[in-house]
Amino acid sequence: MYISMPRMIAYVLAIIGTSLMPPFITALIYGEQRSIIAFVVPMAVSWVVAFAFWMHRHVDRRQLGVYDAFALVGSVWISICLFGSLPLYLCGNFASFTDAVFESVSGFTTTGASIVLDVESLPRSINLWRCMTHWLGGMGVIALVVAIMPLLGIGGFKLFKAEMTGPDKFKVASRISTNAKVLWFIYFGMTFLQTALLRYSGMDWFDSACHSFSMVGSGGFSTRNASIGAFNNVAAEWICVVFMFLAGVNYSLYFQLFVGKVGDLFRDSELRAYFSIVILAIAAVTVLELRQFGSFAEAVRNSAFQVSALISTTGFITSDYANWVPGAQMILLTLFIVGGCSGSTAGGVKVVRWVVLGKQLANEISRLLHPHGIFTIRINGMPGRDGIVPIEAAFVF
Repeated sequence: MYISMPRMIAYVLAIIGTSLMPPFITALIYGEQRSIIAFVVPMAVSWVVAFAFWMHRHVDRRQLGVYDAFALVGSVWISICLFGSLPLYLCGNFASFTDAVFESVSGFTTTGASIVLDVESLPRSINLWRCMTHWLGGMGVIALVVAIMPLLGIGGFKLFKAEMTGPDKFKVASRISTNAKVLWFIYFGMTFLQTALLRYSGMDWFDSACHSFSMVGSGGFSTRNASIGAFNNVAAEWICVVFMFLAGVNYSLYFQLFVGKVGDLFRDSELRAYFSIVILAIAAVTVLELRQFGSFAEAVRNSAFQVSALISTTGFITSDYANWVPGAQMILLTLFIVGGCSGSTAGGVKVVRWVVLGKQLANEISRLLHPHGIFTIRINGMPGRDGIVPIEAAFVF
């Protein structure tokens, strides 16, 4: 790829600037005058800067290398977090630029920590933008850039590789730009489906869209102070349980399912472990909290919601689990560290790394019992994966 770093950052910010259109339109609909200006200014600046770079484009003879790719990915993330804080600061609802940056970084990194004490007092357009930062950051801005900017050429793979998580950089198509487009198509489809289901369950379109953005992106920002629990909607909670669980699954598996390769799902070591962890955690928490909730159905629903919310690192709540028994709290805390699958929007260490280290631990015990035995690690049914052990051990360390 032949493109300079400042030019690339300018193009990315123009993309983020364009994504300000939905909250800008929302501000227009609800007459939020100060928010209108807060979105217009950064939008206009990003477009003008990108257009200036486009008009004065020239061929950069220096090829993008691996070091450049990592530096560019880091620079892009810093830039979009700062840029995304501008509407928050200009709207006047945040006391300082530092507060706005905190909220923006938390949004784009899908961390979900908030500086806002009363989110219901924020303008609707600002709440929409907060949730959209989760959605944009969840799949990864670089994946979006690679999908819609074919001028990246071969360098797109280096950027994509530097962006994706997990020991295996999965591919679902031969061209990396097609790969990114497929992932975003699946991502958008899941968001649309969840929004429609939440609306059907009784939530309005605005709350349905905002929570879908946060949930599919595994973030946690909500339009209500009490999060999902504020709606007191059992159907919506079960919909959220399903989609939080799905958000923690490797997105390449959805493509395999789409093209009819169902067998790949059953062979996937990480997915099997992820599913087992969720089921066992729900069962354990349900037993521990059965007395507190009084009925089996209530205990299962609350346990399933919190387990799905924490292992996917989404962080939504329906019940104050700070008041749960210590055993249940320890299980939930552990799920935060475990995290979702590699190639998903979830955070955490990732299930596949725990699978690799667990298999290595089992091999070491077997070697103590059988010193002359030959043992290897099998991932997805394939042997000889011992080479990834030092990499995963270093990451966890």
